[in-house]
Amino acid sequence: MTPGAVSQQIRALEELLGAKLFDRTRRSVSLSDTGARMLPDIQAGLEMLSRAVSSKTTSFGERTLTISVAPSFASKWLLPRLPKFHELHPDIDLRISATVGLADFQREQVDLAIRLGHGNYPGLHAEPLFSEALTPLCSPGLLKRKGALRKPEHLRKYRLIHDTSIPGGEQDAWERWLALAGAKNISTQRGTRFTLAELALQAAIDGAGVVLGRIVLAEADLAAGRLLRPFKTVLPLNVAANGTGCGEHPSPAIGRRATKICHQAGVASKRWRAAG
Repeated sequence: MTPGAVSQQIRALEELLGAKLFDRTRRSVSLSDTGARMLPDIQAGLEMLSRAVSSKTTSFGERTLTISVAPSFASKWLLPRLPKFHELHPDIDLRISATVGLADFQREQVDLAIRLGHGNYPGLHAEPLFSEALTPLCSPGLLKRKGALRKPEHLRKYRLIHDTSIPGGEQDAWERWLALAGAKNISTQRGTRFTLAELALQAAIDGAGVVLGRIVLAEADLAAGRLLRPFKTVLPLNVAANGTGCGEHPSPAIGRRATKICHQAGVASKRWRAAG
């Protein structure tokens, strides 16, 4: 609505009431005495209307679960689990918000956020879902072209792929894994770098090199044979995937179910890694 239209509505209301609600000058507009006396009751009425609308929409909103996740986590971990989710919870509609930034629970109306971190989020309740670890991953085709990776030292012959989204730095992660595996004289400064884990994994699938990948995100690709783990050595991350929600959730039923769902998925992920 334009300012002119607002002015017309106010003037029509003043004519209806038979009193001026605003004192107007060439440079300013202020509440009149009549407007000031009416303001508290008007505010109370608007607040009551807002509560009524909110209570009405909450019953519909309880069927929708809004989850905020990082894009790579969404595509590589969450999406493969959606069919099972819909089987177990057919009464819930999902809204997935994929973003690399932290969720704003109030502004974005998010029910649950899953982030890789230490779980220290002031004013929020965090539940650890599962720990994460890194290990070199590559495609079967790459090994056919360049030869088997029988020892970590053989990585000298391969281009390293870096996932810069890894907390603490991707180059440091490669150096720590190589030290853990006992490999020496392998440069971690060169190679191809990606800001999204999904792209780094896809580059490895396409045979562009060997990525130090997050095992959790590579589960489906490993199971399908698109990626291989040439070594058993894994580098645990000092952070974990956390399911985070508001301390006072606007929909307690959704909040409880969201936590249960995430724990179910987290247990499944742990079992897969233990079996692998």
